[in-house]
Amino acid sequence: MTIKALIIDDEPLAQNVIKQYALKIPSLEIIGACNDAICAQQFLHENEVDLLFLDINMPKLSGISFLKNLKKDPLVIFTTAYSEYALEGYELNAIDYLKKPFSFERFFKAYTRAEELHLLKTNAKNVPADADKNEFLFIKANKKSVKIKFSDILYIEGLGDYIKIHLTDEKLVTNLSMKKIFSLLPQDMFYRTHKSFIISVDKIDSLEGNMVCISGEKLPIGNSYRQEFFEYVSRFSAD
Repeated sequence: MTIKALIIDDEPLAQNVIKQYALKIPSLEIIGACNDAICAQQFLHENEVDLLFLDINMPKLSGISFLKNLKKDPLVIFTTAYSEYALEGYELNAIDYLKKPFSFERFFKAYTRAEELHLLKTNAKNVPADADKNEFLFIKANKKSVKIKFSDILYIEGLGDYIKIHLTDEKLVTNLSMKKIFSLLPQDMFYRTHKSFIISVDKIDSLEGNMVCISGEKLPIGNSYRQEFFEYVSRFSAD
């Protein structure tokens, strides 16, 4: 999976930093760079873009105003020298807010969040036609390969380099990443609601604010996942 990104920044040096960082990430492709929002508007009209690296203080139109009036809905990471805009940026559902100058490690952390959300959006739109053919998978746990039925999974919890799979009758710990296990699950049955939690949609008992209640447990809905998740849930609402 390749994420196509556009840089919108009036500083050539800032553009070059992002381009150099992007070269270190195989799944990230910079397909364009614009010096202002007007140029970016035209570029987005003519090209499919998954992710914006968007500066805030720019000539003609600020990044905040540009995003408020944007009809398309790409993922956005703000890149700016001014921290006072952070709250407004998050209110516009930006994935992250990188304060210049930022390191590659900080850049990669923000990009990883964008990559996870892009996968989430893609899977929500493209449920595999054969999603219901496989009803189980095998994982390595307790020094053996254990068969797990998808219908028995309540939720999955990330534990650094490991994950804990909460089943209806037991819990299993295995050496897999959240990204890997999510790719193995049928996308019409499971949803990622937090960097540390994947839930079985069928096992949701209720929603309370920014929490999902499953089998007596209250699991958080992360800020970066909230909008996508509630848009998904709204499809099943009787309101």
